[in-house]
Amino acid sequence: MTFLLALFLALAKRRDDVLLCNTTGQQTRKVIDGYNIKFLDAAMVMTASIVILAYILWSISPAVTAKLSSSYTFLTAIFVVLGILRYMQIAFVEEKCGSPTKVLLRDGFVQMTLVGWLGSFVWILYV
Repeated sequence: MTFLLALFLALAKRRDDVLLCNTTGQQTRKVIDGYNIKFLDAAMVMTASIVILAYILWSISPAVTAKLSSSYTFLTAIFVVLGILRYMQIAFVEEKCGSPTKVLLRDGFVQMTLVGWLGSFVWILYV
């Protein structure tokens, strides 16, 4: 899941590079010519779907439920879905996805989904 999430974020950053090249003509990388917005949008949607599916499958796997002593870990998936959807909204609508760190530090909804995800995990594991 870490690799898939990193791939999703890398595609979003590359999308931002293509947008920058299309609007200003400034080419930040030589490989930008091999991409276009349509391809990157499709790749991001596909990767986001795989990340969500992988997370849900992980959260319901017998090994995880046995290790964490809880069969409710799947409930944390709602925060993963919300976080990824918000990041896609930032990428596709606001077109400000060049820096995942800036998105995390500046976007309240992303911050709340992260807090909700951590809080739900703590709740499920210890309460």
